[in-house]
Amino acid sequence: MSGATRTDHDGGWRIGADIGGTFTDIIALGPDGRVVPVKVLSTPPDFGTGVLTGTTSALSDAGAGAHQVRGMLHATTVATNAILEMRGARTALVTTKGFRDVLELGRLRRPLLYDLSWQKPVPLAPRRHRYELDQRITATGLLKPAADSAELADLADRIRTAGIEAVAVCLINSHVRPDEERRVTAELRSLLPGVFVTASVDISPQTQEFERTSTAVVNSYVGPQVRDYVTALSDGLCDQGITAPLMIMQSSGGLLDATSVVERPVQIIESGPAAGVIAVQKLAQLMNLSSVVAFDMGGTTAKASLIENGEPFVAADYEVGGGMNLTRSMGRGAGYTVRVPSIDIAEVGAGGGSIISTDAAGSLRVGPESAGSRPGPACYGNGGDDATLTDANVVLGYLSPQALAGGRVTIRPDLAEKALGTVAQELGVDIPSAARGAYEVAVSNMTKAVKAVTSERGRDPRDAVMVAFGGAGPLYGAALAKELGIATVIVPVHTGLFSSLGLLVADTERQLVVPHRPELDQLEALTTEFERMAEDVTSALLDAVPNAEPEVRRVLDMRYRGQRFELPITLPNRTLTPAFMSAARRQFHAEHRRTYGRSGRDELVEIVNIRVRGRVRNPVSIDHALHLPSAEHEPATSRACRFDQDAMTQVIARTDVAAHPVPGPLVIADMDSTTLVPPGATAHLDSLNNIVISWTTPAKESS
Repeated sequence: MSGATRTDHDGGWRIGADIGGTFTDIIALGPDGRVVPVKVLSTPPDFGTGVLTGTTSALSDAGAGAHQVRGMLHATTVATNAILEMRGARTALVTTKGFRDVLELGRLRRPLLYDLSWQKPVPLAPRRHRYELDQRITATGLLKPAADSAELADLADRIRTAGIEAVAVCLINSHVRPDEERRVTAELRSLLPGVFVTASVDISPQTQEFERTSTAVVNSYVGPQVRDYVTALSDGLCDQGITAPLMIMQSSGGLLDATSVVERPVQIIESGPAAGVIAVQKLAQLMNLSSVVAFDMGGTTAKASLIENGEPFVAADYEVGGGMNLTRSMGRGAGYTVRVPSIDIAEVGAGGGSIISTDAAGSLRVGPESAGSRPGPACYGNGGDDATLTDANVVLGYLSPQALAGGRVTIRPDLAEKALGTVAQELGVDIPSAARGAYEVAVSNMTKAVKAVTSERGRDPRDAVMVAFGGAGPLYGAALAKELGIATVIVPVHTGLFSSLGLLVADTERQLVVPHRPELDQLEALTTEFERMAEDVTSALLDAVPNAEPEVRRVLDMRYRGQRFELPITLPNRTLTPAFMSAARRQFHAEHRRTYGRSGRDELVEIVNIRVRGRVRNPVSIDHALHLPSAEHEPATSRACRFDQDAMTQVIARTDVAAHPVPGPLVIADMDSTTLVPPGATAHLDSLNNIVISWTTPAKESS
């Protein structure tokens, strides 16, 4: 694709801002299809400063004024960081008498079965701050007894004295009597002005007390910090003259208004990773790709997700703060359980800033510790001494020995070699061999993330196309694909800022879920419940996007009786009939067989939850944002790169990549990332400005 075509949005500029562990990425999309990318170093702990600085720079480069901004779209790690760094609010839990230890007991799972030194995560609400009420909601919804207002007043005094900043309310069986929990929550809010109070039924109105309790506690723990961040960022944007409403990416892959985010911050924990997957989803739909692995590697982590038939997999719950996140793994327990819809993303601690070291046995390790943006990799010259993958890539010749991020980051190859020299000495090898070893260890680590979303789902990764993005993804995509037997890798334009691009094209979404009740076994009652939920979701979407035409999707969470996990089954928008429900059960059997290798009988199938997912489609199509950014043409050069052995490698710009396959090795330099085409692979540029890497040698068997 070349030239600019007019987009079909409302005539103003749209800005997407994504915060990463090392860089903050900004993309401005103009009404004429012009794309202005900016990459700045992230600014912890005040991450909003990086967003404001990058936004100002993007508008300046575009020659546009703040008053011309019509959409300010954001993905943030503020909620995640609050948990990872244990810097959330001082949080209390209010629950039914006898149930305050549910949060700590959890599901008695261990992520590492034979690791005797493993310890459970420290509860976000310590036991001394878990308060009990002498009330009870029975399984049928009766109050025996109801919560007493005098007891609540006494409880509020104790909470105030303890200096509590946030409270989570989760009463036993409140999913069948939500009005009682909401009454308790309302009274506590009136008694505790300025304290952030969460009702579990407003976040996760489902069965299973531990998951509901944990989700409510996480929401309260991150609530004050997210509220302060969103408020400060909104004020900063207003000070710059940007009055467009701030929309934030949800973990489920849709945009949500800032007011709703402040009320339910738990919905944005996987905000940044979700934005990248949505960009890949839109690209896959545009290219008619049926199975795509989205591979995102940034400064601190590498993530993988699967998109099938144009839709990403959405998990009903996941864990945060537990290192590698494998949402479907039985080895849970390392993090904090969150039961809100989230794109199914597997994550490992391998990014450009991941620290290279040796363990006690003398083996090479990569991550999960990261140098972050401060001080960053040693080669940045900001005082970092630890060797990182970025330093290894500089030593190997894969990265420019002068600068990164469009010249905003100066590279010091001498510091990279010095940092790796320590590791090489411990291994007893030369520096390039240590660097190449670290590269291969990182590739091996990242295969786990891809397998978690493919083979563990009953999908063969060899049937998929990989889309590699993120600042470091294109450096590792081809090697990772070969390891997994994936024949084709697509590296899109703006790959280092692809999550920001995903914000520009994401839909606005709302979801609603209720637990299944016995009366909903009647089709008439089920139809009525779906209609009520659809009306609520549609109303919320129209409040956010007036005059829109929301689309509504109905989903049943189904399982076999006695199982712990459910599978979501999407229902066509047709009248519910007995034949229709039989077809839904057949669909469930087929999906269960594909995922787990077996299926059961009809009479064993049960409905667990009822969901309605509504969306307002974004009028901006991704092809409007795939133009090559304007840049001075850099002549082709060559430099030595280390693969299995040293090889002189041509270094070219994306604009110089041929339309026909050209054999590697090649280094393709963009402003925001670098693509590596190893020996044995070919690369060409397609009509959408994607770099398409194909393996010409037999792919490795996927294990």
